[in-house]
Amino acid sequence: MKKRYIYIATLALFLGACSDNELEQAYTPEQNTEIYIPADAQPGELIIKFKPEMTDILDQTISRASRSGAAMTRSGIPSTDEVLDILGGYHFERIFPVDSKNEERTRAAGLHLWYLVKFDENVDLHEAARKLSKLGDISNVQCNHRIKKAYTSNEKRVYVSAAALNHAPATFAAMAGTPNDPGFPFQWNYNNTGDYAFENQNVDLNPQYTAEAAPGCDVNCMEAWEKCTGDPSIIVAVLDEGVMYTHPDLADNIWVNEKEQLFGKTDEDGNGYKGDRYGYNFVTDSGVITWNDVNDTGHGTHVAGIIAAVNNNGEGVCGIAGGSGKKDGVKIMSLQVFAGNAGVTLNMEARAIKYAADNGAVIIQCSWGYNSGLANPMEGYTPGPETEEEWAKTYPLEKEALDYFINNAGSPNGVIDGGLAIFAAGNEYAAAPGYPGGYSKCITVAATDANFTPASYTNYGKEVGLSAPGGDLEYYGKVGESDEAYFDSSFTLENAQGSILSTLIKNGQPAYGYMDGTSMACPHVSGVAALGLSYAVKMRKHFKAHEFVDLMKASVSDLYAGYDGTKLYHRNHNITGGAVTKMSLPTYKDKMGAGLINAGMLLSKIEGNGAEMKVPNVYVGIGKSESIDLARYFVNGESLTYTCTIADESVATAAVSNTVLTVNGLKAGITKLTVSTSDGKTQTVTVTVREGANDNGWM
Repeated sequence: MKKRYIYIATLALFLGACSDNELEQAYTPEQNTEIYIPADAQPGELIIKFKPEMTDILDQTISRASRSGAAMTRSGIPSTDEVLDILGGYHFERIFPVDSKNEERTRAAGLHLWYLVKFDENVDLHEAARKLSKLGDISNVQCNHRIKKAYTSNEKRVYVSAAALNHAPATFAAMAGTPNDPGFPFQWNYNNTGDYAFENQNVDLNPQYTAEAAPGCDVNCMEAWEKCTGDPSIIVAVLDEGVMYTHPDLADNIWVNEKEQLFGKTDEDGNGYKGDRYGYNFVTDSGVITWNDVNDTGHGTHVAGIIAAVNNNGEGVCGIAGGSGKKDGVKIMSLQVFAGNAGVTLNMEARAIKYAADNGAVIIQCSWGYNSGLANPMEGYTPGPETEEEWAKTYPLEKEALDYFINNAGSPNGVIDGGLAIFAAGNEYAAAPGYPGGYSKCITVAATDANFTPASYTNYGKEVGLSAPGGDLEYYGKVGESDEAYFDSSFTLENAQGSILSTLIKNGQPAYGYMDGTSMACPHVSGVAALGLSYAVKMRKHFKAHEFVDLMKASVSDLYAGYDGTKLYHRNHNITGGAVTKMSLPTYKDKMGAGLINAGMLLSKIEGNGAEMKVPNVYVGIGKSESIDLARYFVNGESLTYTCTIADESVATAAVSNTVLTVNGLKAGITKLTVSTSDGKTQTVTVTVREGANDNGWM
């Protein structure tokens, strides 16, 4: 069942055909072929990376095309173009659009050298790849693929109408200080008291069946919310189906690109994308995020709700970093990589990852990945890459895009320098997570039930970084009872025991409902990370990305104390009869990551870790000005008053209005600026004035 709710990308060079029900990955390289071609590769398309020595020629080709307004068909490199002529080439495109604000770091990462070429679809891809790979101008050739979902769209989620949710009887009394959202009492994953009705549903079938809920098996939101509930400066990019940005329980926490208009036909902010007001639809290459296709499932909206459904608004459910009901939650950026039955191609998936870094996201939430390398073929799974080296060799563009995000998201002057790439471990019951989540620079998330034990379906292994609640209907669900019931005003928990409640979409309309999977565990970690970074903003703390990952892995509840004996669960729980599967718990010991992510513990650790925020050095042109909001760099900075002095006022002058410092450049030179606060703190920074400086540095 769980494989219905985890996206498995068909991006590898060695992929095979897909079945109707789930993604099948043929990981069988041809021994006598230099470039591996899977059966489902896009015909007439290859992705190539040029050597750095070709940069000038490629730039000239782009410049000529830009001036003429014509689409590119050739590279301008004679040897490459000769092969493209032979192949019937008709399209030549740089994979990552030129974005002047981020072009310098794009080139530093070598991403400007990746191109998509299209040619006659009747040409054999093996032959085309062989010809291009032999050229001295090109360092890498790989196929293009289209990501596919790992579940059938007609498999229903467990829906809950908003009306039913508002009138549903709580299974336990809400604690004082809890949010007023009617769904919160059913979100055991945030505050597990152990007093839930989903225990022992099948004890009549098997006396050994326990199916317990353990107090404290949650992400400890209650303790964390006493310190912080979110901050709108923290942006989480959800790479998934389109997020319903009009959902009443999400709308206030949706990222908005204020410079762009919905359905806009021009690139108003110059980032290479038109009309990207709420994110971007990389499936249709459009700024219009969609969710109305008959085959859309609401998966992206469910994930987004776990992270940032609006809290304390008297409606629906809560999100981990959803704020306090005052439009102060973290922001969700929708980067759509699935639409209906369609998924993006490899080049567009890489674009989505880079877009996140270049447009302010510091976390990418990725509930998709390849099948585990140890997935069982006898159960219908085709194994994916087994090692990081194997994955990196097969998916170099994907790896480079992830490295770009991890290295370049955030800011050296912000709360985090670098980005957090968070992936689901996968649902193949396998002893290794799938990639790219298994990449050592990513955070891979395994799933638990409500009793600290592994969810029946979860992948596990040494590459897993953390665990989080993912639900487990195969453990808690009543055998013989369908999980597809639509709840009405007589709603009870009986049809969705121990699953994860969040925002959903039903027939294109806002709804609520339950899902299971590492797809659901993953956004718990993304939400806790976003909440932690929100608190770091409040405390004016700065972290390197790897430091924050280490802090997260140290902020966990213990999982392993009870990992002995067996856990019984009903695989495909809606079967009739009493057959059970036995899970050997010692097998999972120390293979579910550092432990169960604990938001309260993370926020407490942030207080004693990280560096104090520093006012950044100022770069300004002659006759120009630069402004900095000083409140961002001092604790309680909004309530402080500031004075500033410049060592050499012939080079620059400085003035403060409320909390905003403005520096004016007068002549070329370098001087010191000292900022003093009303509570006795000072910081000294360097002001550099030079002719030709722009808002982003130097021309």
